[in-house]
Amino acid sequence: MEKLILDVLTKNGMLTGFAVVALTMLLSNWLSARFTRGRLHGSAIAIMLGLALAYVSGVFTGGQKGVADMPMLAGVGLIGGAMIRDFAITATAFGVHLGEIRKAGVSGVVSLFAGVILSFVVGAAVAAAFGYDDAVSMATIGAGAVTYIVGPVTGAAIGASSDVMALSIAAGLVKSILVMVATPFFARTIHLDNPRTAMVFGGMMGTTSGVCGALAAIDPKLVPYGAMTSTFYTGLGCLMGPSVLFLATQALVG
Repeated sequence: MEKLILDVLTKNGMLTGFAVVALTMLLSNWLSARFTRGRLHGSAIAIMLGLALAYVSGVFTGGQKGVADMPMLAGVGLIGGAMIRDFAITATAFGVHLGEIRKAGVSGVVSLFAGVILSFVVGAAVAAAFGYDDAVSMATIGAGAVTYIVGPVTGAAIGASSDVMALSIAAGLVKSILVMVATPFFARTIHLDNPRTAMVFGGMMGTTSGVCGALAAIDPKLVPYGAMTSTFYTGLGCLMGPSVLFLATQALVG
C-alpha cells in the first residue's frame, strides 16, 4: 500500500509539489500568527523552512537541487523555477495605479541607482575583508549583495569561479531574508505605509522576494509598488554589475 502511494505521488510530481508548498505555507502562516502575531510574515518562515529542507535533502541525496532531487518532489523544481517566479512578479504589476507611480518621480529613480551602488559597495567590501581581494571576486560577491540574480549574471560575464558565484548567491539570499524579516519591525519608523515610500523602498532594497514578503506583512496593497521598482532594480543591477561596477572595482584594486 505504501509503495502504491509513493508511486502515485512520484508519477504526479507536479501535484505533489503544489501540495507540499501549500502545506508549508499553511504551517508557516500558522506559526507566524501563533508565535509572532503576524510581525514575522509567513513567507519569511516558509523561506527558512525551505532552506532547512533543502539542506536536509542535500545531505541525504547528495544532490544540488534541494528537495527536487527526491523523485517524489521533483515537481518542486519547476514550481520554484525562474519561469513561475517571473510570472508571479509580472502579475503583481496589475495592481499598480499609474497616478501613484508618477508621485515617486525623481526619488524613485534615485533610489534605484543608490540602492544598487550601495549594496554593491557593501558586498565588495565584505568580500575584501574575507580575503577575496581580486576585482572579479569582489565584483561578483558585490553584485550578489545587490540580488542573488545579479551575482551569478555578473560572475558569468566576467569569468568568476563557481565557488565565488555560489557565495554571491548566498549573499543575496541572506539579504533577502533580512529584508523580509526585519522590515516590518521598522516600517512605522521609516513611514513605510504608502505607495510612494513602498516604491522608494523597493528601489533601495531591490530584492524582489524580500521586498514583497516585507510589504505583504505591512500592507498587501503596497506589494505591487515595491515589486515594480525592485524588478527594475534587478535589471539595472544586471546591466551595471558586469560593466560599470566591475570596471570601477578593477580600477580601484587592479
